[in-house]
Amino acid sequence: MNIGIEPNLTAAEEPAPLTPRQIMRRRARKHRSLMIGAGIILVLAFIALFAPLLAPHDPFVQSLGKRMLPPVWVQGGNWDYLLGTDQNGRDYLSRLIYGAQVSMVIGIGAATIGLLIGVTLGVLAGYFGGWVDHAVSFLLTAQLALPGLLLAMALVFIIGPSVWVVIGIIGVLHWTYYLVVTRSATQRIRQLDFVAAASASGATSRQIIWHEILPNLISQIIVIFTFELGIAILAEASLSFLGVGIQPPTPSWGLMIAEGKAMMFYRPWLVILPGICLFVLVIGANLMGDGLRDITAPEGRN
Repeated sequence: MNIGIEPNLTAAEEPAPLTPRQIMRRRARKHRSLMIGAGIILVLAFIALFAPLLAPHDPFVQSLGKRMLPPVWVQGGNWDYLLGTDQNGRDYLSRLIYGAQVSMVIGIGAATIGLLIGVTLGVLAGYFGGWVDHAVSFLLTAQLALPGLLLAMALVFIIGPSVWVVIGIIGVLHWTYYLVVTRSATQRIRQLDFVAAASASGATSRQIIWHEILPNLISQIIVIFTFELGIAILAEASLSFLGVGIQPPTPSWGLMIAEGKAMMFYRPWLVILPGICLFVLVIGANLMGDGLRDITAPEGRN
């Protein structure tokens, strides 16, 4: 018997070091805010995707004989209309479900348009510098000097309100965060050795941007995208509330708040319910963005 003698671990028996992707997955599982935010977004995305199957009634069908029915927990409520009906007799639960569809489409569409504009300008300014950087900086200064909500209202009023117009205008007016972050990050990455090596090997500027710069910006772009998703949703709700965004009878949470404000003291659920939906969606997007920022940081903040 060998007493007190421990066998030496060979190199093959030593645990292999974790890859960056495995480290990030481990951080993600331990990050409570990220899990909560991602769960909220996934649930609302599921509701939006399967709205026709989940909605108990047609959100556009009106019935004057069923106007202003209260929710089921209020005296006079009806189990056929769990959250009651609005001033036109439309099922409120169905309109909230379809409102998730509208909000998600507008939020993702507008954030994507802002991503394309901001990342393109930011990478070009950060990589080439010189007059390109000065021109992009001028555009950024001009954009920041404009009142965003008022400009969006004016553009929607001139062009005409529709879902696609709202998506385009919100996206065109929300690209500054992408630009600022990607510009500074590109300026830093441009000075690193692997970019110099690619340039010395004969790679063109286009190849360097696509294969060396952009892959190192993906994590930062994803984080900004989640925050811009919440901002775009709130912008749409603001425009709809002011009457220049989504138009009736399309169900939009901001429009539902605007339609219910006249009865806010008598039928408060007409304002509270879509307000809660907006709050939950924006909080979910912000929690997910905050969590992604933490797990992608070099120090792995928790």
